[in-house]
Amino acid sequence: MASADARERIIVAAERLIAEHGPEVPLRDISTAAGQRNNSAVQYHFGSRDGLIDAVAEYRIADLEQHRLELLAASEATGEAQDIRALVSALVVPMLTIPYEHGATHYARFLDQVRTHPALAADTNLDRTGRAAVRLIIMRLDRALRDLPPALRRRRLRVLPTVLFALLADRERAVCAGDLPPDDPHSASELVDLITGMLTAPVSTAASP
Repeated sequence: MASADARERIIVAAERLIAEHGPEVPLRDISTAAGQRNNSAVQYHFGSRDGLIDAVAEYRIADLEQHRLELLAASEATGEAQDIRALVSALVVPMLTIPYEHGATHYARFLDQVRTHPALAADTNLDRTGRAAVRLIIMRLDRALRDLPPALRRRRLRVLPTVLFALLADRERAVCAGDLPPDDPHSASELVDLITGMLTAPVSTAASP
């Protein structure tokens, strides 16, 4: 139990410090922030910096995926299973609520800092265990965007995480600074509108393959 508690404290500390200082923050600083006397605590529990980043990225996935599956089921019940805005909403809305209900304060900024790390950016990421909802959302978005040229559709879906993480991090910074209430009633709709607009924007002549 003590080992599991220590592991969780390190994950929470790493999420905050990486969000604030980037993925190269000294591991010793993370161990200290987590209340670990042993400077090698990160290596003991996670093996390496990459192992730690992977563990932090995984830490909230299960709760997010559960909420996404519930939203997907609701959209299927109302006949909106292939609706682009409903799919984007199922992807985005849990990220605005679930982590913070569980005490997170730096979740989005962490994602923005490590978005190019293999834990998030690898081509095989969607194939990992516990990604059923995200896989389904991306597959359905790919089908729903068939009016776009294939190469352009792939590019838009590929940059989706980059844009989403940046927007979520910007909102989180505003909340942290007191410029936006945590329960702002418009945030979710605005973010969903932005992402939906990016995916469905008309193709200009200059952007045509």
